[in-house]
Amino acid sequence: MLSSVPVLSWLPRYSLRDNAIGDLISGISVGIMHLPQGMAYALLAAVPPVFGLYSSFYPILIYFIFGSSKHISVGTYAVMSVMIGGVTERLAPDSNFMMYVNATNQSMVDVLARDTERVKVAAAVTFLSGLFQMLLGLVQFGFVVTYLSEPLVRGYTTGAAIHVIVSQLKYTFGISPKRHSGPFALIFTVIEVCYLVPETNIGTLVVSLVSIIGLIMVKELNTYLGKKLPVPIPVELLGIIIATVISWQVNLEGKYGVEVVGEIPSGLQPPVMPTASLFGQVIGDAFALSVVGYGIAISLGRIFALKYGYKVDSNQELIALGLSNSIGGVFQCFAISCSMSRTMVQESTGGKTQVASALSAMVILVIMLWIGALFEELPKAVLAAIIYVNLHGMMKQFMDIPTLWKSNKVDMLVWVATLILTVLFNPDIGLAASIAFSMLTVNEIPGVVIFRSSATLYFANAEMYQDALAEKVRSQELLCTTQAYFDKLAKRLSCFAYILLWEPDSSENEVEKGVATVEEGSKPVSTLPRAIILELSPVNFLDTVGVKTLRNVSRLYALISILLNRLTCSASSPRSFSPSFSFSLSLSISSDKMPKCNVAKMRDTIQAK
Repeated sequence: MLSSVPVLSWLPRYSLRDNAIGDLISGISVGIMHLPQGMAYALLAAVPPVFGLYSSFYPILIYFIFGSSKHISVGTYAVMSVMIGGVTERLAPDSNFMMYVNATNQSMVDVLARDTERVKVAAAVTFLSGLFQMLLGLVQFGFVVTYLSEPLVRGYTTGAAIHVIVSQLKYTFGISPKRHSGPFALIFTVIEVCYLVPETNIGTLVVSLVSIIGLIMVKELNTYLGKKLPVPIPVELLGIIIATVISWQVNLEGKYGVEVVGEIPSGLQPPVMPTASLFGQVIGDAFALSVVGYGIAISLGRIFALKYGYKVDSNQELIALGLSNSIGGVFQCFAISCSMSRTMVQESTGGKTQVASALSAMVILVIMLWIGALFEELPKAVLAAIIYVNLHGMMKQFMDIPTLWKSNKVDMLVWVATLILTVLFNPDIGLAASIAFSMLTVNEIPGVVIFRSSATLYFANAEMYQDALAEKVRSQELLCTTQAYFDKLAKRLSCFAYILLWEPDSSENEVEKGVATVEEGSKPVSTLPRAIILELSPVNFLDTVGVKTLRNVSRLYALISILLNRLTCSASSPRSFSPSFSFSLSLSISSDKMPKCNVAKMRDTIQAK
C-alpha cells in the first residue's frame, strides 16, 4: 500500500519546520505560472483557455497522492498540448461547423459547437492515454523509456517546439489559415501563412511584438538578478494582467479587431465520462501521448532524484501519470506531463516535496472560482507570445548539434533525423519513425556477448554460475552487446574478464595450463559466440572455489586472454580484490588492449598484489 500510494509514506513524516516555508513560497510561485501557461497551452490544444486551468488543477492533486518524485511540477506542457491540438483539429475541423448567417449572407464557424466537440475529443484521447499508462505501469513496463534516448528526446522536443511555433502564427498575425493534416502538414501551413500575411491584423501584430519584447526583457532581468531576488519576477502573470487592463480600457477587440479569450465560466465542471465512440479514432494518438508524457516526466524526475539522493520508481510514475490523465479526462482536462520551466522554479524557490504542487493547485482553484472571469478581455496574441518566449529554451537545444558532432556522431545523427522526421510528419508519427530510426543505429558487435551474475562468486554458488554460463552459451541467450553498451561498460570503474572463444589449435597440456595458442588463420567455433564478456562488477571477493571455477571456465572455453579493465587495487577501496583473485586473473594479460601509458603500472600493481 505504501509503495502504491506514496503520499501515505512521506506525508505523516512531513516536517513543518524544515519544509513548510519553502513549499509555501514555491507553491504560490508555481501556481502563478500555471495561470498564463495553462491558458496559453489550451490554445495549443485547440480548446477554450479555461480547460487549461482545469488541466492545471485536477491532475496535480492526483499526482500529489500517487507520484514518487518530490520536485517535478506536472500540468500543461507545450509538446503534449500541440499533440492534443493535432487530434482535436483533425476530428473536429472548422469545416464541420460552418453555418450560414442571413444578415450578412456569409458563412461562419459555430464556435460554441466546435469547441464543445473539441473538448470531447481532447477528454477522450487524454482518458485513453491515461489507461495506457496505467496498464504499462501495472505490467512493470517502465523500461520502455529506455528506447527514448536523450538525443532522441531533445531532437523530438525541438521538432515539436517548431510545430508549436507554427501553430501560433495565426494568433500573432490575426489570420485564419486552413487546417492541414498528415505528412508535410507543417510545410503546407507555413506556405498558407505566408500567403495570408498581407491580410495581417496590424493591431494584433503590434500586441504580439510588444508582448514578446516585454517578456524577453523581464526574463533577462530575472536571469541577471537571479541571485539577488528571493523569487523570480512573475513575468507571465504581470504580462497578462497588464494586457488585460489595456485591452479592457482601449477596447482592442471592438476598435482594432484583436481576438480575445472570451467567456471564462466560474466554478468547476461536473465529471463526464468520455465519449467511448471516439476511442477507436484516437487510439494511436493516445499511445503516443502516453509514451511521450511519461518519457519527459521520468527523465526530469530522475535528474532531481539523483541530485537530492532519493529514488523515483519508474513503474509508479506510469501509474501516477496514468491516474492523473484518466481522472483528468473525466473532468474534461487534456493530457499533462512535466514542465521544465515550472519544475526549475519549484526547485529554485525552495520546494522540497509535492506539497508545493498541491499548494499551486489551490492557487488555481481560487482563480477558477473567483478571479478567472477578470481575464476575459485578454488578447490571445499575448498568450501566443508567452508560448514563444517559454519555448526559447527548447530552441537552444540546436546547440546540441556541434556538441554531439564532437562527442558522438551517431547520437548527432539520431538528433538531426528525429528533428527532421518530427517536423515533416505529425509529432505522433514523427515519434514512431524516430524510435525506429534510432533502433537502426544500434548495431551489435559481431560475435560478442555478455554474461553477468548479480552476486559475488564463492563456494555456495560457484557450480550454479558455471552451469548457468554453459546453459546460456548452448541456448545463445546471452545479452547481445551493442557498441553503446560496450562503451558504457568500458567507462565503469570495475573489473571485467574478457574471454575470447576460438577453435584453438593447441595441445591438451597447453589448455590445462590455462593458456591457449591460436594459429594464424584459425576459425572461431561456428556454434558459439566469438567472445564472451564476463561482467564481474558485483564480484567484490573470491574464495578458492570461485578461483577454481574461473579456471575451469577458462579451460572449458579455451581461454585466450583475460583482461583486467581499470582494476581498482587501492587497499582502502571497498572493491579491493583478494590475492587469489589477482593471481587467477594474471595468468594471461593482453597488454595491447590497455592504454599504453598504464600497461606497465597495471602489470606491476597486479604482480605486487
